[in-house]
Amino acid sequence: MDNQRNFFITIGLSVLVLTLWQVFYMNPRIEHQRQAAAVEQQRTDQAKKQAEDSAGRPATTGQSATAQNATTPAAPHTDVPGQSQEPGQSQEKVAANRAESIARTKRVKIETPSLSGSINLTGARIDDLILKHYRETVDKNSPNIELLNPAGLPDGYYAEIGFVGSDQTGAVPGPTTAWIVEGNSTLTPSTPVTLAYTNDKGLTFKRVISVDDKYMFTIDDSVTNAGSQPVSLSSYGRVTRLNKPEDRSSFYIHEGMVGVTGKEGLEQIKYSKIEEEKQVTPGKSTDGWLGITDKYWAVTLVPPEKQAFQPHFNYFSDGRPRYQSDYLTDPVKIAPGQTTNIESLVFAGAKQVGTINQYEKDRHIRQFDLLIDWGYLYFVTKPMFWLIDTLYKFFGNFGLAIIATTVILKLIFFPLANKSYSSMAKMKLVQPAMAELREKYADDKMKQQQALMELYKTQKINPIAGCWPMLLQIPIFFALYKVLYITIEMRHAPFFGWIHDLAAPDPTSVFNLFGLLPYTPPAFLPHLGVWALILGVTMFMQMRMNPTPPDPTQAMIFNWMPVVFTIMMANFPAGLVIYYAWNNSLSILQQGIIMKRQGVPIELGNNLKSLLSRKKKPKPAE
Repeated sequence: MDNQRNFFITIGLSVLVLTLWQVFYMNPRIEHQRQAAAVEQQRTDQAKKQAEDSAGRPATTGQSATAQNATTPAAPHTDVPGQSQEPGQSQEKVAANRAESIARTKRVKIETPSLSGSINLTGARIDDLILKHYRETVDKNSPNIELLNPAGLPDGYYAEIGFVGSDQTGAVPGPTTAWIVEGNSTLTPSTPVTLAYTNDKGLTFKRVISVDDKYMFTIDDSVTNAGSQPVSLSSYGRVTRLNKPEDRSSFYIHEGMVGVTGKEGLEQIKYSKIEEEKQVTPGKSTDGWLGITDKYWAVTLVPPEKQAFQPHFNYFSDGRPRYQSDYLTDPVKIAPGQTTNIESLVFAGAKQVGTINQYEKDRHIRQFDLLIDWGYLYFVTKPMFWLIDTLYKFFGNFGLAIIATTVILKLIFFPLANKSYSSMAKMKLVQPAMAELREKYADDKMKQQQALMELYKTQKINPIAGCWPMLLQIPIFFALYKVLYITIEMRHAPFFGWIHDLAAPDPTSVFNLFGLLPYTPPAFLPHLGVWALILGVTMFMQMRMNPTPPDPTQAMIFNWMPVVFTIMMANFPAGLVIYYAWNNSLSILQQGIIMKRQGVPIELGNNLKSLLSRKKKPKPAE
């Protein structure tokens, strides 16, 4: 009775977990991927057509600053963080394509080992950024990731640092300010660029922009008051996105507004939530960071160190919908003849674990590691990533690292698994005695239970020990999936053969003979790849090591469980399926050794023979 109950508990938990995962995670993800592919194809076709239409059109990068200001419309937002523009203000005209939008503004070039792009001198806005090491697909000829885009595009996305003044300060640098380049006009890790602006009140602003070889920009502003009166001004920073991404992930990972400020700590606000609430205003802070994050990329601001600031997370629906994370510092006073320095940081790039951790340490950015969404099981997920990443540095292949991780986890949990399998083997040995007790006390369930417990105690058997290996697999399963899904190190990581991306499902399918037939199977058919079938076979063999249950219900579950798991796991990342198949293989070996030591017959051969041989039905009595 207890063995049957434990069997159903184990099977029920497994089916429940995987069913919820499939319904609430995998199905939405597949739909998002399908929509994203359609949108990307549409954008590619549109961009190609626009490029052909605009071929031969003269560029306008040589315009003077005066002429440029006359032809460039006002930015679509005010320079006051947390507020939208006033109704009636003009919004920036949407450009035909990216190249045109960039060409019609005066810029300084960005060229680093990791980034290429430019900074718009109108507003000193970082709005043109391409990630050199990352492409849209596994195809080596696919376009590089375009992280930031000018506001004139439908998917405009940019970062900006500016000032808020008063009547005493006069005009201060904001979205429409035309900065002047002093000296070098190309930003590299070894050559910062200097921008300057002087207003009619005697305030001189000099901005030195530097960048490292990864993804961190340092904005060093100096403000000199050459006037006769003291002035007071605040600095602001904002990350603005004019359209939410179409290929957003499902609920299992955060994408949208993010930040660590004040006493609230980590703030994660999805696009849907900010659309409802319009604005979220945490308490004031003197340290931290905030911005907008995608699954693999992020753009964040780090306000001036030890200077009080007010963070905001906003959604503006007037005109073009837009999402914004911003801050506004408390005013600083600048006496006549005095110079004040204000340093802020802008991170724009890939969320590489090592890079993020190094920035947190070197730049003293509070909890910057939380930019990567490790989830509630972070205490399992982060060590899991560390182990896989360490093994990757040794093997040079993340697939081999996952296989080696499986072996290490098996060794760590070997004592518990060994005890569990030993208990299960002993349960099989005492099955005849248990059957006798059930028959002896068939009419008295209380005495039957007491007798069974006494038998367990005498034979030193833990009836629930068989559930522990499965229960331990659940947090490891979730943690490994999280590592595969959120860490950019796993993105487009190849294994061997046909597996070119361990973070994506196995691309093969049994319904077109694994690519031998030139057609794509319809969507309603389950996506059964090679590795999913390997997983199903290993699960089938593991279950067939035990005798077929005599109870018809148990026997049905016993027969169909490998099929159900194979279909459900087929759309999971290939890396996770490889882990599970390899884990099953090791479990078969371990369980077989233990059963042999305990003198318990291994039923694998007999069960396979019984499946292959057809039993003749007895003839009915005449």
